[in-house]
Amino acid sequence: MNIGEAARRSGLPPKTIRNYEDLGLVSPARAPNGYRDYCERDVHILRFLQRSLSLGFDVSETRRLLAAYAPGAHRDEARQLAERRAVEIDRKILELHSLRRALVDLMDERDESCGWPVLDEVPNEGARVARPAL
Repeated sequence: MNIGEAARRSGLPPKTIRNYEDLGLVSPARAPNGYRDYCERDVHILRFLQRSLSLGFDVSETRRLLAAYAPGAHRDEARQLAERRAVEIDRKILELHSLRRALVDLMDERDESCGWPVLDEVPNEGARVARPAL
């Protein structure tokens, strides 16, 4: 199938597919006329790439995930990558909850002399952000 059909089936734009090819993430066969000739496996890989990147894995990690799902490969590395990603997501969720609480506090703040609650809640590698003098 041509790149247009592969794009339709994978849900990715042709430009993205070409970019993945340039990065070596997908390698379609070439027809006698030199055009890309995608097969069902290529479309499956393209969907995998889209899902992997949407889950927040970078290109290097996605390449390692692809290798882990090759026939006969051990999937321990893929499991470790997924576990690390889940921990990162949990950390970001906690950070977002903290930021939301700070914004709610700011919206509810009646006494302007109490400081800057938004800045008090923002994590900064374990240190609090100094409040400006009013």
